[in-house]
Amino acid sequence: MSAYAWSLATAIMLMQALSGFFTGLFGLGKDLTALQLSARGILILFSALILVRIGAKRALARKTPLDMIMIVIVGSLLSRSINGSGPLFGTIAASFVLVVSHRGLEFLAYSFHPLGVAMKGAPGLVVEDGRYVEKTLRQNHIMKNDVEEDLRLDGKTEDISKVRVARVERSGDISFLYKEDK
Repeated sequence: MSAYAWSLATAIMLMQALSGFFTGLFGLGKDLTALQLSARGILILFSALILVRIGAKRALARKTPLDMIMIVIVGSLLSRSINGSGPLFGTIAASFVLVVSHRGLEFLAYSFHPLGVAMKGAPGLVVEDGRYVEKTLRQNHIMKNDVEEDLRLDGKTEDISKVRVARVERSGDISFLYKEDK
């Protein structure tokens, strides 16, 4: 037996041994033991931590529609791999591809403003000089009660006349700038 043939045979045996080890540890299909489910859960936990580090730091804080879609899709994919309804390493790989794609889309949105507006929206003026901007309220399905609630919670006041401008931000939050006291 040549050195090449021996190396190839050794590599094949090693791969079969590793395959057997991983199959025993993580299982295949839906008939999984408690130990296999636990091992899958731990692997998914560490994979999710890596995914969060790869993704933009503020993805969870910004709450843009694209961010929310990514959170739901990646969470769904990863949960399928824990319970065995999806292939373990395939769903992890797909999650990594989605997070990297999300990061690429965010870079493009940062570099090309119209794409950013299309993906994330634009802020809209809901109060100007203490008066509601009805058109923007209608377009964003915001009730005056919603603005007043945010004003009480964030602005610590109930008096809309003290507001110079209020905007519904791209995240859906409402921000306030107040008139100067004279």
